[in-house]
Amino acid sequence: MATMLAVPLKNSAELDLVRPLKNFIKNTFGDEGSDDYSSQLDELHRLRNNAVCRKLDKHNTSLETLARYYDQLKAIENKLPISESHVSVTFTWQDAFDKGSFFGGGRKQSGSTGSYEMVCVLFNIAAMNSQIAALQSSEDDDSLKTAAKQFQQAAGIFNYLKDTVVSSVQSIRTFDIHPDCLAALGALMLAQAQDTFFKKARQDKMKNGVIAKIAMTASEEYAEALKLCQVSYIKEILPKEWIPIVAGKQAFMHATAEYYQSMVCQNAKNYGEEIGRLNHAIELLQSATHRGGQHVNFKSTTEKVQRALAAAKKDNDFIYHDIVPEIANLKSIGSAPIAKPLEIPSPLYLKFSDLFEKLVPLAVHNALDAFESRKNDIISGEFSKLRESTQLMDSVLASLNLPASIEDMGGSTVPPSVLQKSTAVREKGGIASIDKLFNDMPDLLKRNTEILNESLRLLDEESKSDDEMRERFKERWTRLQSGQLTTPLRTESSKYRTILNNAIQADGVVREKYNVNREFIVILSKDQKDLGVALPAASAAAALKDNPAVQSLRSLMKQVESIKAEREVTEAELKNTKCDMTSKFLGALASDGAIDEESISVGDLDRMFSPLIQQVQESIHRQEVLLNNVQDANTRFCTAKQSNTSASNREEVLCKLAAAHNAYMELTANLTEGTKFYNDLTQVLVRFQGKVSDLCFARRTEKEELLRDLTQSIANQPSSPPPVTPAHHTQGTAARQPPPRPNQPPTRPQAPPSQPPPAQAPPAQAPRPQAPPSSAPPQYPQGTPQSTYAPGYQPTPSYAPAGGFAPMPTPYNPYAAPQQPQGFGNPYQQQPGGQYQQPPPQQGGYPQQPGYPQQAGYPQQPGYPQQGGYPQHPSAPQQPGYNQYQQR
Repeated sequence: MATMLAVPLKNSAELDLVRPLKNFIKNTFGDEGSDDYSSQLDELHRLRNNAVCRKLDKHNTSLETLARYYDQLKAIENKLPISESHVSVTFTWQDAFDKGSFFGGGRKQSGSTGSYEMVCVLFNIAAMNSQIAALQSSEDDDSLKTAAKQFQQAAGIFNYLKDTVVSSVQSIRTFDIHPDCLAALGALMLAQAQDTFFKKARQDKMKNGVIAKIAMTASEEYAEALKLCQVSYIKEILPKEWIPIVAGKQAFMHATAEYYQSMVCQNAKNYGEEIGRLNHAIELLQSATHRGGQHVNFKSTTEKVQRALAAAKKDNDFIYHDIVPEIANLKSIGSAPIAKPLEIPSPLYLKFSDLFEKLVPLAVHNALDAFESRKNDIISGEFSKLRESTQLMDSVLASLNLPASIEDMGGSTVPPSVLQKSTAVREKGGIASIDKLFNDMPDLLKRNTEILNESLRLLDEESKSDDEMRERFKERWTRLQSGQLTTPLRTESSKYRTILNNAIQADGVVREKYNVNREFIVILSKDQKDLGVALPAASAAAALKDNPAVQSLRSLMKQVESIKAEREVTEAELKNTKCDMTSKFLGALASDGAIDEESISVGDLDRMFSPLIQQVQESIHRQEVLLNNVQDANTRFCTAKQSNTSASNREEVLCKLAAAHNAYMELTANLTEGTKFYNDLTQVLVRFQGKVSDLCFARRTEKEELLRDLTQSIANQPSSPPPVTPAHHTQGTAARQPPPRPNQPPTRPQAPPSQPPPAQAPPAQAPRPQAPPSSAPPQYPQGTPQSTYAPGYQPTPSYAPAGGFAPMPTPYNPYAAPQQPQGFGNPYQQQPGGQYQQPPPQQGGYPQQPGYPQQAGYPQQPGYPQQGGYPQHPSAPQQPGYNQYQQR
């Protein structure tokens, strides 16, 4: 479409999206992200390369390519947030209006957020809309509809970016995405859309009044666009022809509106107003041609208006004699704003499908993590209550030597409860198994500590590098400070450090308990025969086997086993309680735009765990009653037993064996849980180290980009002007001789003066005035013989008048031969055709001195320039074709 302006595209470089996104999915979503997303990530990477890294044709397929990539960016905005604290990727985009220069690249900006990438892609979608619209034909109805729609779409996108770019981009360093520039582009696209509607109305032959109003609205919108484009820093970046074209079209559309309104006046028989509007249209067309210059052509319209004006004047002068009003008195034409900015559809691509549909938004994922954390806290709390109560009950029974004391009534065999405890210890590996667990713990702890220390080292190095650059470039180092950016990571590392310190303390408590009970754990690790030998012998106590106290204790021991079995069932129910909260959190996010995780989670957790929590409380209460009954029955049993030393020793060993069994089971559980804890913590720390490495890599890339931009901007800065030269530095410079050349030998001493030959009469010519005494060589009259010159001076060559050449005087040379050898002639004698005779090869004899042309056998006087003749005085006129050497 003629003279329609199109916005150029922004350019970007290729980068790797797959690696950082894949690491984020693995580190963040865990089991949920265990699916292989390599194909989806490769597709996203391919979409970006096709959309922003390759040259796009001005066609709707290019719009689809850009729209598909933008829709994917919009879809992953909440799932895979690209930012310095989550997915570290650095996007670099060049200014759309700055194509660089021969000596350096154009303006560009780097950003580490997905929102900056979306702003740039959306800018290109608007620019591509303008380019496709500008190519449409103004003669075809469908083309005009397409152009109007795409200009309106571009205007809507530019206006949307104008309102959102400040919140999406931390700092704007390229003018093309500055809000003022975006406002100018949006206004220009809207004016061109209105211009297209004018062409459509004219083609559809609508009423002249309607066409005039549409054209007048287009003129007003062009005027608004022109005002926005003439902002100083916006005007500097726009192409040079834009403002003349916009200014010319503003006046042209106003002239067109006046022309069509004149036809309305003609139909209403307002002939004077018709002529006034046509006069105004002519003035406006002249102004449009002057403003637009060579970039616009309104010749046909001007001729048409001129013909209409001539006809109207003729009719008015001969027939109507209507008064022609002044331009200022003409009524307003009115306006008909048809073009409006279109909202951005969602999605832009009609066949859009989310590549990462299975992944939930990060807000939902975080809410699910918080819910699982609350649930695990409840489960862990109830587990701790049950296990602490069970350990208390076992310790009380072990202190009373129950149930071993009521089973060892004979005193010669190993009690069944002790055999059962010994079998349980041997099944778990005995003392060798627990020793192996203890030996593995330091290695696991060391590995986790090294991973955490390495992560902190990377953060410290990055922070140090950023501080050095900030100290070097001061306020020009505009990127976010490392201390602010890495605060979440350092908080997380502090949490891991606290966890490791607590684990070290817990390991010390476990080892202390192990050392106390190790001797009797070794006994329990033996077989039945060795175990019987290790027990002290005792006298028989068979008479007490039917005692009521013994019967009561046996009944109470059965209740103890029953409580332990019930607790195992309760723990299993607590562990297996599950609830899918994804749909609830998604619904809350869709309806409210945010998730109140605490209120939703607390209500559901109370509903799920209230019955189980009540069971735990009832079990603990039953245990308290049971232990009181056990202590009473054991007191009666101890009173009935006969007291002897051997029985006391045996009972003490049995008590320690029972305590060792409980300690072994507890230590095994603690060490197994600790080993699993360290292994799980290793995975967490490895993911943490991956996040730190990705952040440091992105920051290093961003630093290199910013450093390159700063270095280039410093190199492109204009040099400061030299200081004003003091007056005394310039005095006498004209009289100074130029310094000798570096490769010029020192001046040889002058020979004593000789008697000059007889003077020759000079040709009739006015003598030149001699220069005042100075270091410069004096000037002598033309044709003065050499003998009249002072020794050591070189004369200024003279030039013959137009009728012929005068002989060139020869300078004094005390070392030259008295006459040139016969047969050689003048080595630089001009030959026919303008060629010069080449000198013969140098003969042996005198050394050749620098400064004179090469002549065979003659020494050269130093100090003369090595030119094809004598030095020329600046005041001598240049004669083309003059030969400085003539045959004497």
